[in-house]
Amino acid sequence: MARYDRFLSPGAHNSLIRTIAWGWVRTGDMNRARAALAATGVEGDSSDAAGWLALYEGNLKAARGLLRGGTEQSPELALALGLIARLKVDTAPAIGKAFLALAKNDSAAAAAQFSAAAENAPLVRSLLLLTAALANLLVVTVGQEEDDGSFGFLQAEGVSAGVMDALIELAVSIGVEGWEGRPVGALFVVGDSSTVMEKSRQLTLNPFQGYSEDEKNIMNPDVRHALHAFAVLDGAFIVREDGVVVAAGRYLNFDEEQDLDVPLGLGARHMAAAGISRDTEAIAIVVSQTSGSVRVFRGGKAALELAPRVRRS
Repeated sequence: MARYDRFLSPGAHNSLIRTIAWGWVRTGDMNRARAALAATGVEGDSSDAAGWLALYEGNLKAARGLLRGGTEQSPELALALGLIARLKVDTAPAIGKAFLALAKNDSAAAAAQFSAAAENAPLVRSLLLLTAALANLLVVTVGQEEDDGSFGFLQAEGVSAGVMDALIELAVSIGVEGWEGRPVGALFVVGDSSTVMEKSRQLTLNPFQGYSEDEKNIMNPDVRHALHAFAVLDGAFIVREDGVVVAAGRYLNFDEEQDLDVPLGLGARHMAAAGISRDTEAIAIVVSQTSGSVRVFRGGKAALELAPRVRRS
């Protein structure tokens, strides 16, 4: 910098310094990033880099404001904003350490930090455990961010965040682990369950028929294990807003005359997910048997994609 500084205007100098600071931020080198930002004065205090530094230090209040108002767009930012929007605290050093580990490409340490933080944050425990899984296993691509820093794919009429988190965590598990050593696909439809049942028909015997609601609620770990096993069945799982599994093995009907916004190469399961989420207020979560990727459809479009780095065999 010193060699070329005389050729730069003050604005160009500060812009270059911020770029350098950003590079240090993305490698998790806090000291060098701070030193670079200090050289830009007040401008550096309101930059994307300053927002990430605040997050790494666990200052969630400052991070919320700086990261939302920044110019960066990335999966990492989407993950950070989606998480800190749901945390109702202003400081969380453990969360900061977890994101710092991610910046240093230490996904194992990040997953451990998120898991540890979950034990001390019961209100967002399931979300933190899901984030731990994402940090350790997945590359995340997210759709449109809402004004409050949350994401549309986590919101559906009457569906709690806990139910949505449990379903996505289950879908990730199916995508990565399969069943008994072989890959399987799955389709979960949650929300607007009465309409979805009207727009579907039974393909096979419903294994959840005859059980009490407590015995077929997605929040029960035994039920999630059963759902993992039943993923080998044809058809969709229909999940009520409160997490009760209404049915398995359902064939979804949708208006096939209307065009669907489904990426080329995806099959019938994804078409059904897009169609039912377009024609109802439900959210559809699909596990690809081919790749293990998990896609969440809202309003006929994919709002979230989780692509596993590895699959167990």
